[in-house]
Amino acid sequence: MLLGFHPMDAYSWMYALNEYFAAEGYVVLSVNYRGGIGYGLDYREARDFGPDGASELNDLLGAITYLQARRDVDRERLGIWGGSYGGLMTALGLARASDALAAGVDYAGLYNWATFFSSVGLTLPDAAATQRAAQSSPIATIDQWRSPVLVVQADDDRDVPSQQSSELIEALRSHRIPHDELILPNEIHDLARYASWMEFFQTADRYFDEHLARRVTAKPQ
Repeated sequence: MLLGFHPMDAYSWMYALNEYFAAEGYVVLSVNYRGGIGYGLDYREARDFGPDGASELNDLLGAITYLQARRDVDRERLGIWGGSYGGLMTALGLARASDALAAGVDYAGLYNWATFFSSVGLTLPDAAATQRAAQSSPIATIDQWRSPVLVVQADDDRDVPSQQSSELIEALRSHRIPHDELILPNEIHDLARYASWMEFFQTADRYFDEHLARRVTAKPQ
């Protein structure tokens, strides 16, 4: 991510939502977790990253610890949101650190690396790699997930097939985890229409408003 509006449309939209949340009074931290750019080859191609161990989770846990230590942050009202790989990080955070996260918004995130690879026609080298991929996914610790989540998915997503959200929703239901769903019809991964971005953002805003209770009505004296 760049500090500012990105030349890629989707990232520009996501930066705009972070700016909106900041304007609404949230403290916003955008995490450049390992696997991202700007810190050299070893960081970009980190050990045990992604389906090989989810080492990027450590960056998210570090971000949580940092926010909890800030005096201007209510540690009981931390939210998390992200799209695509950020959606995976959202689900991974909620499945591994639910006690620290009060709510999440997951747009087009992966839920299970193993079934994702299968759905896009990629084959993992062996059974051990398939097992490692599943263990690196939110599915591995769904029983630790407690926090409510809004699952958002475009129905014609060719990058992260909607099967991933369907798997997640089924697991949330079976474990009785509170959740809401927003399916965006006739849309692709990066959302082609302004109206779709607005529906996504407005729904996310309302969801955090409800679950993080950032607006407090003053009582009459």
